[in-house]
Amino acid sequence: MKTILIAGGSGLVGTRITELLDSDEYRIIILTRFPKPPKGNITYLYWDIDKGVIDDRALYADYLINLTGDGIADSRWTTKRKKILIDSRVNGTLLIQSAMKKANRKFKAAVSASAIGYYGDQGDAILDERNNPGDEFLSTCCLLWENASEQLQEVADYNRIVRVGLVLSTRGGALPKILMTKTVRLFNYFGNGKQYYSWIHIDDISRMFIHLLTEPSDHFIYNGVAPRPLTNKKFTEEVRDAIGSGIVLPTPALGLKIALGEMSNVVLNSNRVLPKNFAEVGFRFEYPDLTNAIKDLLDREV
Repeated sequence: MKTILIAGGSGLVGTRITELLDSDEYRIIILTRFPKPPKGNITYLYWDIDKGVIDDRALYADYLINLTGDGIADSRWTTKRKKILIDSRVNGTLLIQSAMKKANRKFKAAVSASAIGYYGDQGDAILDERNNPGDEFLSTCCLLWENASEQLQEVADYNRIVRVGLVLSTRGGALPKILMTKTVRLFNYFGNGKQYYSWIHIDDISRMFIHLLTEPSDHFIYNGVAPRPLTNKKFTEEVRDAIGSGIVLPTPALGLKIALGEMSNVVLNSNRVLPKNFAEVGFRFEYPDLTNAIKDLLDREV
């Protein structure tokens, strides 16, 4: 049986990956500061990024899925919060790398998360993996994150990075917030609504990580997004249509900037990103269309 180590395995994507992996084929180790008793094929092992501590048993895994990092939109981006966002990603990744190197161990494959925030605010420009990074905080955070993930090459026979888009799930992330006003049939877009959102169904992004882990390919960077990015206004209208009916209204950009500060970039930036490299390796999207993706998420509550 193959063993997969998931750093950040208790988060939204890590939880779904764990559910989708075949329990007859894989044993899963989840790194956490709060270990609990094993459950089925899942073992929880202790690590603490701040203390530089990791359970040695984690180092004997065959594969690594690296999703470590505090939530980008969990609280305002103070100077202290920015440091936490960077350190949780960079230091967590380097802790795994240094521990594996010290133990003289190697993963057969490692796949790490980054984010499409790498590209920064790019208006309606069409972006793929060849584009350069932006020049704002999210771009810097992603650059440092990816630089750390590149170091995993020393302890993995095969190493890849996925720049994750707006993950849609009823269990967390942006979608439950978007649907908060659905009972009154009111749906809001942000600012002028012209900024592009590059979204992805939770099952498709989870399958992307599994695909890269089990089917090696030539590219190093992959955009984890659906093939049809939409403007925020069109995105909101399609969410409305998936629900059935409702009114679509704007939320002024100025109000968002006052309320959220620099973190308003998360909803006001425009990232028209395409999954060029996933298309080239023949990845099959189960949910390339937003309306159908929303209907599926609501029907299955995933």
